[in-house]
Amino acid sequence: MAIYHLHIKVIGRKAGSSAVASAAYRSASRLRDDRLERNHDFSNKRGVIHSEVMLPEDAPEQWSDRERLWNDVEAFEVRKDAQLAREVEFALPREITQAQGIELARDFVQSEFVDQGMIADLNVHWDTAEDGTAKPHAHVMLTMRSVDEDGFGPKVRDWNRTEMVERWRERWAELANERLAELDIDARIDHRSLEAQGIALEPQSQIGAPAQRIEGEGIEAADRAEMHREIARENGARVIADPSIALDAITHQQSTFTRRDMALFAHRHSDGIEQFNAVMGAMRSAPELVELGADGRGEDRFTTRDMIETEQRLHRAAELMAETERHGVGDRDREAALARAEARGLVLSGEQAVALAHVTDGRDLGVVVGYAGTGKSAMLGVAREAWEAAGYEVRGVALSGIAAENLESGSGIASRTIASLEHGWGQGRDALTSRDVLVIDEAGMIGTRQLERVLSHAAEAGAKVVLVGDPQQLQSIEAGAAFRSIHERHGGAEIGEVRRQREDWQRDATRDLATGRTGNAIHAYDAHGMVHAAETREQARGDLIDRWDRDRQASPEQSRIILTHTNAEVRELNEAARERMREAGDLGDDVRLTIDRGERSFASGDRVMFLQNERGLGVKNGTLGTIEQISERSMSVRTDDGRSVSFDLKDYDRIDHGYAATIHKAQGMTVDRTHVLATPGLDAHGSYVALSRHRDGMDLHYGRDDFADENRLVRTLSRDRAKDMASDYEPAQSYAARRGITFRERVDQVVEIAKQVPEKVRGLFDGLRLPTDGGQEPERAAPEKEKAADAEEALRRARTRALVRHARAVDAIFEAQERGGGASPEQVTELQDARKGFEEVRPYGSHDAEAAYKKDPELASEAATGQINRTVRALQLETELRTDPQRRADRFVERWRELGQASQRQYQAGDMSGYKSTRSAMGDMAKSLERDPQLESILEGRKRDLGIGIDSGRSLGRELAFSHGIDIGRGRGIGL
Repeated sequence: MAIYHLHIKVIGRKAGSSAVASAAYRSASRLRDDRLERNHDFSNKRGVIHSEVMLPEDAPEQWSDRERLWNDVEAFEVRKDAQLAREVEFALPREITQAQGIELARDFVQSEFVDQGMIADLNVHWDTAEDGTAKPHAHVMLTMRSVDEDGFGPKVRDWNRTEMVERWRERWAELANERLAELDIDARIDHRSLEAQGIALEPQSQIGAPAQRIEGEGIEAADRAEMHREIARENGARVIADPSIALDAITHQQSTFTRRDMALFAHRHSDGIEQFNAVMGAMRSAPELVELGADGRGEDRFTTRDMIETEQRLHRAAELMAETERHGVGDRDREAALARAEARGLVLSGEQAVALAHVTDGRDLGVVVGYAGTGKSAMLGVAREAWEAAGYEVRGVALSGIAAENLESGSGIASRTIASLEHGWGQGRDALTSRDVLVIDEAGMIGTRQLERVLSHAAEAGAKVVLVGDPQQLQSIEAGAAFRSIHERHGGAEIGEVRRQREDWQRDATRDLATGRTGNAIHAYDAHGMVHAAETREQARGDLIDRWDRDRQASPEQSRIILTHTNAEVRELNEAARERMREAGDLGDDVRLTIDRGERSFASGDRVMFLQNERGLGVKNGTLGTIEQISERSMSVRTDDGRSVSFDLKDYDRIDHGYAATIHKAQGMTVDRTHVLATPGLDAHGSYVALSRHRDGMDLHYGRDDFADENRLVRTLSRDRAKDMASDYEPAQSYAARRGITFRERVDQVVEIAKQVPEKVRGLFDGLRLPTDGGQEPERAAPEKEKAADAEEALRRARTRALVRHARAVDAIFEAQERGGGASPEQVTELQDARKGFEEVRPYGSHDAEAAYKKDPELASEAATGQINRTVRALQLETELRTDPQRRADRFVERWRELGQASQRQYQAGDMSGYKSTRSAMGDMAKSLERDPQLESILEGRKRDLGIGIDSGRSLGRELAFSHGIDIGRGRGIGL
């Protein structure tokens, strides 16, 4: 997967470094060093695929010559401890091609360095690790002085500011993720979980194959251990200063965690026992930490406030959609779709028919749980025809490209990756509407945060969402079990009749795998001679290849795949299978190629797998095919769905042998026969996927050096590693209840409010499907529903226009204030009119939006350009804070603590400007209590949380300021 790495250091004489030598090494070239009177020759160094000097405007053209540039830098800097250059090293996503990597690196360097006036010496390295995986990265050496046509000027101190470094870190992640989404690549840089206020923890595994650096007058072996310790010390200091960094990192892939998880994190991100203890202490005392109690194994589990709030937003969105009915399909359209399917030879089973009725019943949320091979896609194809006949637009998404491709091929629903869809939303494109039906396949693999974003957007837009998946298959990489949790709360249709396997006993085995009876399935396959033990894994691998080869030659018309757990085993199996193909004379002449994963030999007849989504070629990450023609420059592949795909290798090289694949790549795959190599990393979820991909047969191989006997094999392959949710634990539910009313009460209040608002606003609440006192749901005539839906859509558009207009007015005033002036009379009038218009379509809308803008002014500029998703979520949060005093009290205490900690850090660091600004913000908070007696009354009982130790007899706001030595000042903001 893509990794986030961006490291900045200074190349200087104090460390004995030479700018010329550094440049020669990074560019793999031979440069003459005039100061040292010697040549630095690294022209034999491999892996440098791009090298250039990029000049800003007005820089002397002769500095495009690398040797001239860095010798002039050395000559200009006369101090013996001079800082010569700044180096920025960053990892490129492995999922992109070399050409795309160079383009991405150039775009980043141009916008962030060259356009700011720096000369940049860019070198892109595409190293390859011992296991054949690519380690692409870039080195950028930057000049530290201003330049013009006359040469170097003074050093630019602003380039050393912490804010600039934070900007580079953030911009690299943003640009890389934007490019990945544009390329429809289902990968993201995980920088967000390692950042707090723009400062990320530094990864400790360094990139690049050569572990060397320039020191003194030569090259010495780098002390990698010391480098790791230095990074660990820096990370530990950051966590101690702000433990939320650590908690965010831990909860990136798990919703809850144990003390052992915290200890492992602290061990990795600290140096020595004293710092380890300090890091652990900071995490344990962090205000964001929430204790959940013991899990089923008796271990204490924890989560964070942010995770609980994310889950609350997810469940509120799901609840609202489950209670809303506006996407009904008439019986005539549904029956016509079924008749067309039967005419094609597709007859739905009873369970599939029930699922079809469920997803087309009109509710905005549908949930379908289906075992592997039960025909979920076939049912969705019939549903698509019914939805389209009713006038809805149907879209499909999945986490991975190959899953989206399988959804599209199986159901006819035009599909893409979720990352691509979200990227479009971020650019103001592809937004959902109330006429959309969004089908999310393999929903069990989607993390809580991502599914929350999608459901919140759909709920706001009034779209319908259908979640389809199986909670027992492969778990989400990111935190949470959102699909399982939603299904438990709202139910749905379940399809348990397995159709993929052709024999009854194999279908029974798949049901056993789906229901956690993994041992029963393995024993059934063993009884039919399909489980094979060997003394060692190496022998098991050989036996597997023997059986695969016999099967291939006996039934060449059938499809097959070899599956295992790790990429290293996949490569071993690919090479062994390919050797059998060569011995049998089934391959053409070998062509040796250097592809993204390293050097490989390919020939006509080779099985290959595409490893990157590429719309232009019509391939996805995981698409399989057979090479028809091959040369050193191009390749033609016949994909398994019958298409011929031709491409130049300089444009697309994300390809590898396709005889074997990881089990993760196989999710959603169907073949005639599978050959599985079991290794100790497997669990119940991986074995379920691996042992259910086939139609006709499956052979499972293992070595006794991995599993002593079949009982040990069964225990390992039965391990339940299902992810949990914070809301699975009672303390999290209590925590949530203390911070807001239950959603059932919230819906009741919404309906009550609807009775009191003007008629033109009341359409907002049309479509809520609420039970009456007797538990029955009121029925409405179809025309009335259609009118309500039309009115609701009109209101939604009006609210969006009002939000954007108001944001533009606010943003204009913010810009005027930033320029040092005040708002003009015209701007004041426009803001007042925008406020009035906003209030007409959403009571308190401008009030809540301006509260959000004061906390994050960037939201105003985003919404002003039509990018409203983040603003809508922030506005909803402000509404909750306004209507729920207890939640406002919690937020007040949390914010007060954050500011108090920030002020201490700033004072200790000597940042007096930041310290004064933070203390002023605390004064504003204290003063605000004088205008909010309700909040003040609640906080009276929480003085200890606010750091008030002595009762001074003053009002709470003044007592708060007095206890912390703060002068209460004037508030700031729009304030017109």
